[in-house]
Amino acid sequence: MRETALALPRKRAFGAGLLIACLHAGVLAADPDMEAGRALFVGATPACAICHTLNDAQSSGAIGPKLDELKPDAARVETAIRNGIGQMPAYTSLSDKEIEVLAAYVAKATGAQQ
Repeated sequence: MRETALALPRKRAFGAGLLIACLHAGVLAADPDMEAGRALFVGATPACAICHTLNDAQSSGAIGPKLDELKPDAARVETAIRNGIGQMPAYTSLSDKEIEVLAAYVAKATGAQQ
């Protein structure tokens, strides 16, 4: 029981330290939807970050267009995710909500016109 009592404060201290490090590094987004979108951008299968350059996601893919330059709006991104375009496959394994979050993230991260 004593080990459990000691482990909880250590976990909290580690979590707090990790949070401070992320905030200091500018990695943690203030907007939970941005964080969720970023996680999808780098973690979808296949990851968008493999092919696309997006500064906010710290990705430098060389196959697809540089999204920071293209600045696609959310509707355009959503269409590409759902249907695929060029060499990009359709992301049929993502839910409707995940697609919406990912599309909104890309649009917002690039500063696209809404």
